[in-house]
Amino acid sequence: MEGGGQILRISSALSAILGIPVKISNIRAGRSTPGLRPQHVTSLKLVKDLSNGVLDGDFVGSTEITFVPGDMRGGEFSVDTKTAGYSHYLQRHS
Repeated sequence: MEGGGQILRISSALSAILGIPVKISNIRAGRSTPGLRPQHVTSLKLVKDLSNGVLDGDFVGSTEITFVPGDMRGGEFSVDTKTAGYSHYLQRHS
């Protein structure tokens, strides 16, 4: 099966919350541009930072990631997914 962006986001978040390592393969395998897109890499790196985890395969085009969460931590985090939807949101609500 193909692992789309939603599966990636939910799986990595649950992995961090539950403290269970996860390996996700065939990421967006059925798409015309398979693998991670910039917004996916950004969200994975955020989850990694939130959980002091270790993340392998976190680059654009990667079709497989391995994530081992650490201890969750608090703090302020800010990300820019660099997608049109997010940029539009910033312009409308600034």
